[in-house]
Amino acid sequence: MLDRNLVKDILNEALSTGGDYAEVFVENSFASTLQTAEHKVKQSTSGLVFGVGIRIFSGVNSVYAYTNLSDRESLLRTAQKAARGILAHKRDIVFDFVDVEIENIHKINKKFEELNKSDKADLMKKISCYAYESSPLISRVDATYLEKKRHTLVANTLGVWAEDTLFRNRFSLSAIAAKDNLSESAGNNFGGLYGLELFDKYDHREFAEKVAEDAVSKLSAEDCPSGKMDVIIGNGFGGVIFHEACGHGLEAEAVAKNASVFAGKLGQKVASELVTAYDDATIPNAWGSINIDDEGVKTQRKLLIENGILKGYMVDRLNGRRMEMEPNGCARRQNYKFAPTSRMSNTFIANGNSTLEEMIANTEYGLFAQKMSGGSVNTASGEFNFSVDKAFIVEKGKIKQQVKGAKLIGSGIEVLQQIDMVGNDMDLACGMCGASSGSIPTTVGEPAVRVRNITVGGQR
Repeated sequence: MLDRNLVKDILNEALSTGGDYAEVFVENSFASTLQTAEHKVKQSTSGLVFGVGIRIFSGVNSVYAYTNLSDRESLLRTAQKAARGILAHKRDIVFDFVDVEIENIHKINKKFEELNKSDKADLMKKISCYAYESSPLISRVDATYLEKKRHTLVANTLGVWAEDTLFRNRFSLSAIAAKDNLSESAGNNFGGLYGLELFDKYDHREFAEKVAEDAVSKLSAEDCPSGKMDVIIGNGFGGVIFHEACGHGLEAEAVAKNASVFAGKLGQKVASELVTAYDDATIPNAWGSINIDDEGVKTQRKLLIENGILKGYMVDRLNGRRMEMEPNGCARRQNYKFAPTSRMSNTFIANGNSTLEEMIANTEYGLFAQKMSGGSVNTASGEFNFSVDKAFIVEKGKIKQQVKGAKLIGSGIEVLQQIDMVGNDMDLACGMCGASSGSIPTTVGEPAVRVRNITVGGQR
């Protein structure tokens, strides 16, 4: 990456106008994406990302600059330009680098290069064919495969020198079903910190047929009724509601600005006593996992809510200064062009003691939101609006007809408090999360949960 003496000179230059902390972030990444559609390769792209970011603190103020040039003159000039944004009393800061010892728990067995692009495309087409073969109503199948190798270095005036390399890949499949001038789509994906052994972890035919089945079943779905009702939210990607409506409000970037409904509530009851939630970047090979964050801090399993009591936040260095709290390994960024801030990794509600069957059997009338889709949320208030991708009416303890067009409307803190059953089938699902430090891989998760009296927006 960069020579240690050069990095030290960059940091000293960054402190030349009175900053009290400086940091260098170096990224060298290679990513490749392959897309197939209708039995053909639709797109194939690959690219290298290299750059250096320099950040300076003065109290709770910060300046960030970056460059994709790696020569000494350019790096020192970038540090000088950043330093001009800090006007404080010059102080002497003495530091020596100490390597952060990193145990990479995300082992890979098959390197990306063991298959060329043509072989990978053939595998994608084969999986797509399983979806086509499952129903004559499937009119189109698209597949996307992404793989990325990311090497990073973080060095700062606290003496941190941390280098790490991660491999991450993801496969996505979507299908369109059409009948009588009506079309519906469905999709799913799997991914993680794997090599090509990712594909060995799933039954390709079963995965593709389920995607096709979900698309076909929507063709006969009825319009969803609207009103207040009990809602059972399915496991796995159902956790996107917690991620969006609650997780972002537990990030220090929002809390430090008092722009979160959870600000100032540590130790207070914010959820049903059945709810315990974590952000855990240490899960082996999980899509949102990392060994160290983008500030060089080792990641950890962070308890956010325990039995309904707010226990902690996700804290980065800068907002930790504002909140007088220590960083806990959650600073992330899309790439070197972004300054890091507090972000989620693998965020989920922990298992409870109920079963999905018990939730359904104990629901007189409501909605089973088996699979969630996207939505929007106001972090300050926690108010959200989420679409449901696959849903069923539940009546007298039985699953009835499939419905479409359902939306869940409410606020995150209210939903947390209205959970009265938590399942024992916790699962995780891959996603991408966009915020001020760019788009990053995150995992959402939960067991099935039942929430009382949610507003459901429907078509009738």
